[in-house]
Amino acid sequence: MKTAFVTGGTGFIGSRLIALLVARGVEVRALARSQAGLEKVKTLGAAPVQGDVIGPKSMKEALRGCDVVFHVASMYEVGLRYKAQMEKVNVDGVRNVIETALEAGVPKIVFTGTVGVFGDTRGRTVDETYEYKGNFSTVYERTKWIAHYQVVQPFIRQGAPIIIVMPSAVFGPNDHSTINDLMKLHLRGRLPAVPGKETTFSYVYVDDIAEGHILAAEKGRIGEAYILSGTALPMGEFVKLWSKVTGRPAPALEIPSAFLRVWWPVLGLLERVLPIPAVLSGEAARVLGTTWIATSEKAQRELGYRPRPLEEGLKLTFDWLNNQYNQK
Repeated sequence: MKTAFVTGGTGFIGSRLIALLVARGVEVRALARSQAGLEKVKTLGAAPVQGDVIGPKSMKEALRGCDVVFHVASMYEVGLRYKAQMEKVNVDGVRNVIETALEAGVPKIVFTGTVGVFGDTRGRTVDETYEYKGNFSTVYERTKWIAHYQVVQPFIRQGAPIIIVMPSAVFGPNDHSTINDLMKLHLRGRLPAVPGKETTFSYVYVDDIAEGHILAAEKGRIGEAYILSGTALPMGEFVKLWSKVTGRPAPALEIPSAFLRVWWPVLGLLERVLPIPAVLSGEAARVLGTTWIATSEKAQRELGYRPRPLEEGLKLTFDWLNNQYNQK
């Protein structure tokens, strides 16, 4: 791999992917929409390409001569107000990138999916052979399911050289998810309770996900999907681990999901008319009590994927957050 094209390079996973590729001596071309985004990917060591996954013409020339396209870009927001925009980015954008890469003759495409396409696994640990066909808790999960099964897989059946990677719950520096919001509250001593203590995700540090992308490009089999997961923990246990890492007291109260779910209808109505925080949205409430548990055994066996211990990743994350606060 000498030259790589990255979409989503200004984002959480994409920025770390660029940094790791550049450190390996790979020439990286990175798509960015805004001037600030162009400056960011340039700072990371990539050649900035102005454009958008919604506008495929902006990518075409930059894709020529690339050995691989990492399509990391997606829109992750909590709340129904983002529905139309997420469909454009997470579904139409995927089709645009793949079609344009194929027209440019790129020999390999790594698509960033998610274990969220499995929906609520209801305590079961699933693998790449599992397919969920029920209702989803969030627009993000639904749009990523459509992209995975109704866009990417049909391209694969037609012979497109695509490899799918499926990250689980990613955390680390520069995250903007609800989990990160809760981590900030914990660090400030402002997290009085753990919401939805039974909610269980497979947690993995962001650099391990970025490394998994590179391993997939180097060792992955065309047409295959690879889950990139980590340690599965209920939210209550995960927060207790934060306390162990930071030395700050764990919240004294753990609120069962069933208690919070009674607010679904109210929160769902409020978010349609008020800019309420994501952590208080109807979608966030629907996630409570669900499980995203998936095994990365296939990626470990075929790619050599080895996520670091959870405590190590949490220490790096909280050290970064502490440093951010100290600079303010």
